[in-house]
Amino acid sequence: MSLNQPIASAVNTGNCRLGARSSIDSLKKGDAKLVVVAANCPRDEYEDIEHYAQLTETKIFEFKGTSWDLGEIIGKPFMVSAIAVIEPGDSEILKMV
Repeated sequence: MSLNQPIASAVNTGNCRLGARSSIDSLKKGDAKLVVVAANCPRDEYEDIEHYAQLTETKIFEFKGTSWDLGEIIGKPFMVSAIAVIEPGDSEILKMV
């Protein structure tokens, strides 16, 4: 099952934060409902995301592609190592993970 379309839909129709630092900030505030992390996310940033996700009982979805792939899926011309989903919009991503 591919979550490419639901990820793109969440970013386009919902409220999301792009990047590991923004995702960590969203987790610290308790705003994030899900964090999508690229396979090549830097280890220290992934560990921070994992730590705060455990504290706030937020799910982490490990995207199998690189940060370039994740950026491409959401239509951005740059690398995106993590995406925090605040509000999924029209996406069903929260029900799929």
